[in-house]
Amino acid sequence: MRSVVDEIIVVDSYSTDGTKKICIELGVTFVEHEFEGHIQQKNYAVSLASHDFVLSLDADEALSETLQRSIATLKNQSLPLADAYEMNRLTSYCGKWIKHCGWYPDTKFRLWNKTKGLWGGENPHDKVILSVGAGSQTLVGDILHYSYSNIADHVRTANAFSDIAAREGAAKGKKVNVLIHMVLNPVYTFIHKYFIRLGFLDGFYGFVICYLSAVSNFLKYAKMKQLTKDGK
Repeated sequence: MRSVVDEIIVVDSYSTDGTKKICIELGVTFVEHEFEGHIQQKNYAVSLASHDFVLSLDADEALSETLQRSIATLKNQSLPLADAYEMNRLTSYCGKWIKHCGWYPDTKFRLWNKTKGLWGGENPHDKVILSVGAGSQTLVGDILHYSYSNIADHVRTANAFSDIAAREGAAKGKKVNVLIHMVLNPVYTFIHKYFIRLGFLDGFYGFVICYLSAVSNFLKYAKMKQLTKDGK
């Protein structure tokens, strides 16, 4: 990682798992900041960068050797060829690399000129939104995403993320139709991910991922309805 960046900034929301001690020992810039939302936290981190070009990674992500070489080659050029660079993300689920289910290639903008874009979208599903006219290219290599070590972790996260998404939707006044959103949407999600996006090729864990994706959608809309006047 140090071979492709000029500084490393870690923004932490007062974790108690030893992150601070590790970062200080490694000599990176460590900043504690109250968590206000995924988008807000990441934009705060971007604002701390000393350089215009930023590479943003979550705590459970790393760069493959191929992607490190791609970024290093780009960094050694006198001028960047684009305003932003997207890269594929490959996810490890319970120790298995997932190649289907709609989880790969899962392209992301993670290297960009911060004057040409910021984090946006809807919490917890943040994404980099580029300014109008910003040019982009794709880099060879993968972001390695080490997601869930067991199914229970996935269930807990699905429950927590559906809470956040439901609050976001309710705050924006979104309406929930029981048939469309709570019945048909989860069914479509499973069929699309398991059959159309070939989730069955990922075996047992492919089935689990597709099923929990459907359940997560159901929970999001059920909780959203409960939070709105429609649910009373």
